[in-house]
This record gives sequence, structure tokens and C-alpha cells, in this order.
Amino acid sequence: MNIYMDIFDLLTMTGGLCLFLFGMNVMGAALERRAGGKLSLLLEKLTSGKLAGLLTGLGITAVIQSSSAVTVMVVGFVNSGLMTLKQAIHVIMGANIGTTVTAWLLSLAGISSENTFVRLLEPSSFTPILALLGIILYMFCKKAKKKDTGMILLGFATLMFGMETMSGAVSGLKNAPFFRDLFIMFQNPVLGVLAGALLTAIIQSSSASVGILQALAATGRVSYGAAVPIIMGQNIGTCATALISSVGANKNAKRAAAVHLLFNVIGTGVWVTVFVLIKKIFSPPALTQPASLYGIAVVHSVFNVLCTLLMLPLSGMLERLVMKLIPDTKKPEEQTELDARLLATPSIALERCHIVAADMAKKAMESLRGAVRSLSDYSDELAGSVEDMEEATDRYEDMLSTYLVRLSERQIGADDSAEAAKLLKIIGDFERIADHAVNILGSAEEMRRKNLHFSSDAQTELSVLFGAVDEISELSLSAFLKNDYEAAFKVEPLEQVIDRLKEQMRTSHIMRLQRGECSVGVGFVLADLLTDLERTADHCSNIAGCIIEMSRHKMNLHESLREMKSDSEYFKKQFKIYAEKYSIG
Repeated sequence: MNIYMDIFDLLTMTGGLCLFLFGMNVMGAALERRAGGKLSLLLEKLTSGKLAGLLTGLGITAVIQSSSAVTVMVVGFVNSGLMTLKQAIHVIMGANIGTTVTAWLLSLAGISSENTFVRLLEPSSFTPILALLGIILYMFCKKAKKKDTGMILLGFATLMFGMETMSGAVSGLKNAPFFRDLFIMFQNPVLGVLAGALLTAIIQSSSASVGILQALAATGRVSYGAAVPIIMGQNIGTCATALISSVGANKNAKRAAAVHLLFNVIGTGVWVTVFVLIKKIFSPPALTQPASLYGIAVVHSVFNVLCTLLMLPLSGMLERLVMKLIPDTKKPEEQTELDARLLATPSIALERCHIVAADMAKKAMESLRGAVRSLSDYSDELAGSVEDMEEATDRYEDMLSTYLVRLSERQIGADDSAEAAKLLKIIGDFERIADHAVNILGSAEEMRRKNLHFSSDAQTELSVLFGAVDEISELSLSAFLKNDYEAAFKVEPLEQVIDRLKEQMRTSHIMRLQRGECSVGVGFVLADLLTDLERTADHCSNIAGCIIEMSRHKMNLHESLREMKSDSEYFKKQFKIYAEKYSIG
């Protein structure tokens, strides 16, 4: 009978464990989405200072409730060049402290009292209320942020319910001989460390493994003498995730993962040695006492703080050590522009996409300027530069499109989703601008090859059009890079002026042909040039339009945006300014 009871208790514990891990995962993902841009702000505040990096790691880990996720994030940052190795070391140290927040939350399950106020703090009292609020927010609210808040509450309620289920199940196992012998065995520090490391490596979460230990402690069979080595081992086990994520990364990213491992191995090695000496010399009675949920949270926090206090002054030495263990090669490594590891943190992945898209935009516009310059000052070097930049924009578009689609497939907030869609549209326009630049370069090469020349009147008209296209490209680039709405508002009036210029120049060319002042061959080249320049302006208009659409989505600037319509006074005023500025008579 006892055997069957033990089996059913184990099955119940397994179910509780599954709910616990699921709840933790759901809550962490929702917290991450809800935090959104705040993670980016924390990252932007990073400096080379030890304290700033430490607090950043602590803050991010406290928000998303996973030091493993933060460390993987750090490996991705280092691999993408967003963070230096020195910064990464301090962030990793802070993450180890931040992960202790979960154990304190789970320790609430150990509260027991007849006092009404204290009983309200018991999970069995407040978890149903959180679950009710969570399901209302998730099912009946349309806004993504409120739905995420609902998922946070539901995730927390689920993990607490799983925790209680595990605790209830193992309470029936406390008299089982194998269970009692197991934790007597773990009083051996080496076995305890190995057990903690193995469990954490398997489930890839030190927070979850500490929660499991707290659930087992509810039996009263887990002494502090067994719990302390297991907690120390859990810090080593949590390194598995970062080590796996560093596979295929550059050397600095591998060093970041190695720092995480060395930090925890050295810290555990030092403090487990101190623990063994204290145990042998003083034999504190407290080590034989049953560990409570609260006590495990205290031990977990104290141990991680002690590890950080030990290693923080030695961070420079730690950096030099990993540099020797993973030395540089003679061939310089390229940083990964868009690291798949960053997809785990959508807001930061999106920020990285902005940085890469900005590089793409600058290259597209530079290729356009180079192509226009080649019409009057052609050189093989300039032509090669234009072609290289066009190829680079093609590569950027392929890379960004694939990455943004993968990002959009994840559960991301409404603002991030809209931003990803905007980027997908805009990078297509920048890529087409670079294509038109190559077409313009082709026109320059054709004129050079056939020894063709524009008439003086055609050159004068083209210089006016070139000026207008240069200004519209600068306005659209500024609108994109700086979210400059004022610049975006000016693009459409100028685009219509360029459309008018194109038609005027076609008419002028026909008149020159009739007067015999221009050849048919030059006319074909001019027609191609006008088409490429006018379509470039169209793409600039598309870019500005996306920026304006985002301003409507984010800021609800209805009155300001109405002014952008073609019949508005603002539009008429800007059109008149540009029509006078870019006139061919």
C-alpha cells in the first residue's frame, strides 16, 4: 500500500512540477513583453563602470525572472557588438543576484498562521484572486499590454499552484526510506553540488531548481547541511544554457559564456570550501535543522551576494583569464549583425534591427549620391563603390527581412509588431533606391562608352533635378534615422515638385530634339535618368509615409497629420517653396 501511495505522490509531484515550470515560463515571457522598451533603456544606460553593469544585470533579471535568459541575452549582445566583454562580466554578476528574487516569491508558500492578515499572504488566499484578474484581463481586454499583464498574473498563479501541488505531493514521501536516504546522502558537499548542478543543467533554470528544492523542503527532510551544497551547485548548472548558446558565436561571445562558468565555478569552489571547514571545525547545529522555504531563499541570496562580493574586485583578472583561455586569432572576426539569440528579447532585437537598417539606409543614400556624381566625374573606383554599396543593401534586406519575419512570429507587443512591419516596408524602399543608383551608374557608363554629352540646357535642368532629389533623399533619411516628423511632412510636397520637374524636362527635351539641339541617343539616356530619379523620389515618399503612419499609431496626431493631405494649407505652402526653389523656368 505504501509503495502505491509513493508512486501516486510521485505522479502528483510530476504534475505539480510541470505546472510550476509552465507557469514560470509563461510569466517570464509575459514580463519580458510587458517590459518592452524598458529593457532597451536599461541596456542603453550601461557603462564600463562595475556598479552600473551590476545593477543593470540585477534589474533585467529581476524583471524577466531568469538569469539563464539574461546570460544568453548577454552572449547575443557581445556577439553583435552591443556590449563589451568588460560590461558583460558585470552584468552576469548582477544577474546572479537578480535571480534570487524568485526564491523570495516562492517562500510565500511557507507562510502559515491563524492571523487573518497573515493568512491573506498565503498563496492559497491570493492566488485565486490573481488568477481571476488575470483571466479577465486576458480574455476581455483588447490591448496587448493588458493581455500581457493578465498572462503575468495567470503565470504567477500557475507556478504558485504548481508549487503547492509539489509541496503537498512530497509531504506524503517524507516517510519513504529512499527519500530520507537521498537527502542524507546530499549532506556530502560534493554530491550536493553535483546534484544541484545536474538538476539545474537539465531544466536550464536555477530559479526553477531552487523552487523544486523549496517544495522538497516542505517534507521537513531537507536539512540546511544538504540544502546549502545543492544551492551552490545550482549556480554551476545554470551555466549550461549560456554555454550552449555560445556555440557558433564569435570569440568574445564565447568568452562571455566562459566568464559565467568561471564566475560560478570559482565562487562555488571558494564558498563550498569555507562551508566544509565550518562544518568540520564548528559543526553548527543549524546545519542539522530542517530547511524552511524562507531559509532556502535566504541561503540562495546570501550565497549569490557573497560570490559577487568575492569576484567583483577580481573582474579584471577574470577578463584576462578568459582572454588567455580563448585567445584571439590572427584573422579578425566579424561581429554578427543580427544574432538569433536576441530574438529571445524582442524589444532589444528590434532595436538591433533599427541599427542595422540605419547602416543600410546610409549605404543606399551614399550609393545614390555616388551614382549622380559619376555622371559628371566618372571613375572606376567610384563605380566600384556604388556597386559594392548596392550589393551591401541587397544583403542587408535579405538579412533584415528574414530576421524581422522570425521576430514577428513570436509573441510581441502591438507597438513592436507595428514597428517591425514599418521596418519591413522601409528596408524594401531603401533597397530599391540603391537599385536605381546602379541604373543611374549604368547611364553614366553608357554615355562614357558612346561618348555622349548632354546639351548645356539639359545639364542646367538636370542640376536642378539632382538638387531636388538630393534634398528629398536627405529629408527621408533624417525622418527615418531620427524619427523626424517635420522632415517627413516635407517629403510629399517635394516629391510632387519632382514629378512636375520630370514632365517639364521631358517636354523641354522634345523641343530640343525638334530644334536639332539634342540627339536621339542622349534622349534615351535622359529618359532613363528621369525615370530612375522620379522613382527614387517615390521611394523616399514611401519611407516618409511609413514614419507618418507610425506617428499616427503612437501619438494619435490627427490634427497635425491632416495637414499632410494634398489639399491642406501646409502642403500648399511647402509645395510653393519647393516649386520656387527647384524651377527650370
